[in-house]
Amino acid sequence: MNAPIPPGSVIEVADAVAAGRERAAEVCRAALARIAQIDPDVRAFLHVSADHARARATQLDSAIEAGRGGGALAGVPIAIKDNLCTRFAPTTAASRALEGFVPPYDATVVERLESAGALLVGKTNLDEFAMGSSTENSAFFPTHHPLDRGRVPGGSSGGSAAAVAAGMVPAALGSDTGGSVRQPAAFCGCVGLKPTYGRISRYGLIAYGSSLDQVGVLAGNVRDAARVLEVIAGPDARDATCSTHRPEAYSAAMTEELVSRRMAGLRLGVPREYFGEGLSDSVRRAVEAAIDKARRGGARVVDVSLPRARHSVAAYYVIATAEASSNLSRYDGVHYGVRRGAEAGIEALVRESRGAGFGAEVQRRIMLGTFALSAGYYDAYYAKALRVRRLLRDDFSAALREADVLISPTTPTTAFRLGEKLSDPLSMYLADVYTIAVNLAGLPAISIPCGADEAGLPIGLQLIAPALGESLLLQAARAFEQMLASAG
Repeated sequence: MNAPIPPGSVIEVADAVAAGRERAAEVCRAALARIAQIDPDVRAFLHVSADHARARATQLDSAIEAGRGGGALAGVPIAIKDNLCTRFAPTTAASRALEGFVPPYDATVVERLESAGALLVGKTNLDEFAMGSSTENSAFFPTHHPLDRGRVPGGSSGGSAAAVAAGMVPAALGSDTGGSVRQPAAFCGCVGLKPTYGRISRYGLIAYGSSLDQVGVLAGNVRDAARVLEVIAGPDARDATCSTHRPEAYSAAMTEELVSRRMAGLRLGVPREYFGEGLSDSVRRAVEAAIDKARRGGARVVDVSLPRARHSVAAYYVIATAEASSNLSRYDGVHYGVRRGAEAGIEALVRESRGAGFGAEVQRRIMLGTFALSAGYYDAYYAKALRVRRLLRDDFSAALREADVLISPTTPTTAFRLGEKLSDPLSMYLADVYTIAVNLAGLPAISIPCGADEAGLPIGLQLIAPALGESLLLQAARAFEQMLASAG
């Protein structure tokens, strides 16, 4: 295993550039050099936007020299998952269906990052259309784990997690439909934040499951994740599902005084269903050790129950695939995507274009979703899954009346080997067994590192908060981060 090269933190870089102690152009040069050095082995990036980042850095340095300020993310190199639209670089969603596509507009989160002075250095690899848990389903190539090239980085935001964990960028954006930010964060050993559904605009995010998708943040530490969230969260008239609640001052919630007081008296709910069969011994020991340490630090640990959690994977793979079937119907060889077989008529055009554009996993999920929505099966599958979702939300509401935040493993195991689960889709789906329910309930959650297994592979701990409870979530996560970093 090779130790990653540290890139410096979001807050350190932004504060230094904004104050004139560092030049954005030099920060950009160093980041691009790290990517050139490390990425040939890790393969986190589908596209490196070097010219765009350099030009933005030059503009930023000029603005700061002229006294116009730099922004909350001044000079911070950030990577963007390649299912977020960018005018300056291709947006493929790691699919042949969109190979070479350059959108005519930027996603809202991209606009907000650049307005805050961030340098967007490239687009990261993912499972095709965000459908996967290993980044092996990319149409172009798999991404490798930054600590062990023979293992997966997780997915679907595996490229973003690997870029952060390998030290190529201090932060990256991903998307989380069923755990696709938190699971790769746990595998790679970085922080992965999935906000409340609607907290961040989805405008410009290529849709997978529209009622589940949420843009998320990957970073080296909790304070950096909070700084990025502060920039990209907030209402957006272009997204009808976006919350009208203004984002809170998340960085203000990260003061040492507030964080140091957070653990004392914190009601920490432990869902018994997340510590049963299927959880590896190494992950169990690490998470239970963190809980014991929190108890010694003054937290009040309470047992809670999520009785419908056992149905979450089944409900998710009905709802998500049904929405995917609808969302991806537009890639028909006429409106979007590759075109094949046009000379043979419309039926051949659609069939051959979709066959050429979509990989095996995307085709599998489209077929599952189409079946669930078909006449005679809608009530038996899709409508029933929606009822389970409602009951699962009730379970979370009850648990969060007894506790301030819930704690669980992020994943049942550490990173598995490349190719290990490709022939067993159900085994792959179960890699997200502890994260999926959060998306069904629309709640905010975060994964932070909490140790390593016998092979030195990172283990992730998940915290879950009530809807719009990001300030509480970040405070608790920062308190855990500090506690776990301390000796004893």
